[in-house]
Amino acid sequence: MNKKIEMILEPFPVNVSHDTYRRECKYTRGIHIEEQEFKAILDTMCHDSRLYFDFHNPRKEIIKGTYLNGHSGLARDIYDYYKTNYAIELSELINGKDFYVKII
Repeated sequence: MNKKIEMILEPFPVNVSHDTYRRECKYTRGIHIEEQEFKAILDTMCHDSRLYFDFHNPRKEIIKGTYLNGHSGLARDIYDYYKTNYAIELSELINGKDFYVKII
């Protein structure tokens, strides 16, 4: 399968609500992932990673159009998923910089 995925650099910040902290997070880079693909990534997470994901994205549905807060653990899970399943390395994703995920 020929899959393409890449970091998107935004010309203007994208606001994503962070309900745990009760504030908006502003991101200038993100990644767009298909709904079924992201659900598969969630299924590969260990229990602790999933808890941390839910902490940063409480009660957010994984459906088209949803924006999620990224974090280093999620970056590593996405990186590992695409490297394992598609031999795609997203090195710019695991550089410690903040990012959002948009479900497409």
